[in-house]
Amino acid sequence: MRQKLFLAFLAAAVFLPCAWRLMPQPAWEPAGFCSDLACGLILFSLAAVSPRPLRLPFLLLWAMYQVGAQELLAAMQRLPDWHDFHYLADPAFVGASASGLHFSSPYLTAMLLVCSLAAGLWPSRAVGGKKWYFVAALVLFGLHYPLSRHFDSQTVAARYNPLHWLAASALAPDGDEGGAVVMPSGLTSLDLSGPSILGEKRAKNLLIITMEGIPGIYHPEIHAAFAAPKADISMDKLAAETADAMLIPDFVAHSHQTIRGLYALLCGDFSKQSWDTPKAYELQGKPQRAGQCLPAQMTAAGFSTHFLQGANLNFMGKDWVMPMLGFQEVHGKEWFTEKNPFPFDWGVVDEVFFRGAANYIATLEKKGEPWMLTLLTVGTHQPYAAPDKIADRYPNRKLATVALLDQAVADFVKTLRGRGILENTLVFITSDESHGADQADWVSSWGTGIVLIPGEKAPRLKSGGYGLVDTEASVLDYFSLPMPPAIIGRSFFRDYDTPREMVSFTASKRRWHDAAGIRHECTEDGLCQMTRAASILGTPDQLRDDQAGKKLFAIDARLDRDLKAEDGQNNQRRLQFAQGELRRLPAKVRDDWTDNLSGAQYLDFPAGSEVQVAVRVKAMKAPKDGVRLRLLAKQWEHDQKNIPIPDFPVLHTGEECLVEFSFKNPEARQSFSFHLLGEGKNALIRMDEFTVTVTNPGQSS
Repeated sequence: MRQKLFLAFLAAAVFLPCAWRLMPQPAWEPAGFCSDLACGLILFSLAAVSPRPLRLPFLLLWAMYQVGAQELLAAMQRLPDWHDFHYLADPAFVGASASGLHFSSPYLTAMLLVCSLAAGLWPSRAVGGKKWYFVAALVLFGLHYPLSRHFDSQTVAARYNPLHWLAASALAPDGDEGGAVVMPSGLTSLDLSGPSILGEKRAKNLLIITMEGIPGIYHPEIHAAFAAPKADISMDKLAAETADAMLIPDFVAHSHQTIRGLYALLCGDFSKQSWDTPKAYELQGKPQRAGQCLPAQMTAAGFSTHFLQGANLNFMGKDWVMPMLGFQEVHGKEWFTEKNPFPFDWGVVDEVFFRGAANYIATLEKKGEPWMLTLLTVGTHQPYAAPDKIADRYPNRKLATVALLDQAVADFVKTLRGRGILENTLVFITSDESHGADQADWVSSWGTGIVLIPGEKAPRLKSGGYGLVDTEASVLDYFSLPMPPAIIGRSFFRDYDTPREMVSFTASKRRWHDAAGIRHECTEDGLCQMTRAASILGTPDQLRDDQAGKKLFAIDARLDRDLKAEDGQNNQRRLQFAQGELRRLPAKVRDDWTDNLSGAQYLDFPAGSEVQVAVRVKAMKAPKDGVRLRLLAKQWEHDQKNIPIPDFPVLHTGEECLVEFSFKNPEARQSFSFHLLGEGKNALIRMDEFTVTVTNPGQSS
């Protein structure tokens, strides 16, 4: 009986994802079922022969990965990639994301964890016939290949177990073709050839409202303009409050992740169509290119430029990225004095955020000079800012926060209208990315495009395809400002006769809409399909095999490399993470991430490169025994003990120090982070310098 119970718990732990897929859903998923079963058989046979000290962590890792994959799928409609693993070791990210334990599939989560614990702790003896389990798994993996291609119209999540997809995407060739591809001009050039739709009047100010993760499907009129599935919720309040706005239904978010969306929005360039180091971070070594981003251009034109977000600025390095792009004032959740009406670990809930933003604008108006303000909400970020009593009214917590955002942003626009701000302010309401929808994976590429143009009778529905990449060109076109040489895109305020080239990489799928009106879709397992379509968005019709579509991998690789190649022969990058900021030290260091004083995170160093680091710090206020700082180096969140980091001296009030060191990279390093830590009650330091200089092979230092 004891052995039977063990086998029952073990089978439940490894085959629950397979059983869960059989729950009622719109379509049968045979490829995914086959993948779940094959992965389950391998896990079953490995766990059955493992001793208990190994079996328990082995099964718990399996359960946690499957749960994490389900949460990511519910939040962003995609499966995990191996690049996501650095987030799992970030306590601040994991803690905020798991706050309140509001799981999208609580029953699956509970059953997986309970069965894995039981099977891991249960006494058992060896199970025979293990080799046949492996043989059966190999047969199932072989069967999965034709099934996956036969049901190629289904999503990646419908065709793969998350663990199987992790291996398939990591082992798949990148299809770069050595970069031997002729780049489509529509993806690399600025196009202002269309006639303007504007009159003579121009606004004085610019306001960009960026809503975390909101797809176009939620706006009723934008939704109606597309042959889209039924929306789970409708942002009717925002729609009513922007009844005089120009709507851009065909509006693309090019990738997942906020820092990538903000780069495309503010710098007139496609974000990377991969999980490589975001271009926003690479701008550290390209100050000339950073100076061509929209905030820097508006500053040069005489605007005061401001960035305000509801979350902590440290995450994803926005505390140094935003000033680098040209914002004169950058603030996060620490700027807000009003407390949240309910707990939310990520930052300021949307209603509090927009009340604070209205006050911020009132202060700007008093100064009388033209201003640019970019806002970024955080309430619709998983695990979602909604109290239980409101969340219970909706099918899930995500939709509850969308409803709260709808009310908050509509109230904000109404307040600005009542104060007369909209009479002299160009307002662009958009999203950094799209959290997608269960009904169709292409919704993960569908952003929000709403433009309030004072004094203009613009068309209610703007025809043509646009995306975040077009924002800078559109704003500069509106204000009749010079176009920097590096930006690309089209203007919202012009009409075009020709189809739009567009790319996106969302929901584990790469998409490209070419100038001939052909839509190509490729997944990392090498499956490419094509169809004739008016846009990169919309439900595809009659998808067919597309061997030539693998050119998309080479196009994306070239788009990703363009920023790095900008300087030609200059193979040295100088990244700067400090400019005299004051940092208050914790009384006691609790965590390497939450107490990190540096924003030098998620860096990539090529093979054969050399890295030189210089840190100069002054103690502005220190306890009697002084403060001692220490610097850690981590790769994929693991401490790198082989890097010769010198010790910092003890600093007393008024003392400063300079610590320098270098190291070589025989092999390429990815997701590399520096963590500067220090402690002292009421201690305050000034970070005068934190530079990381990367010299590539063939370049003398």
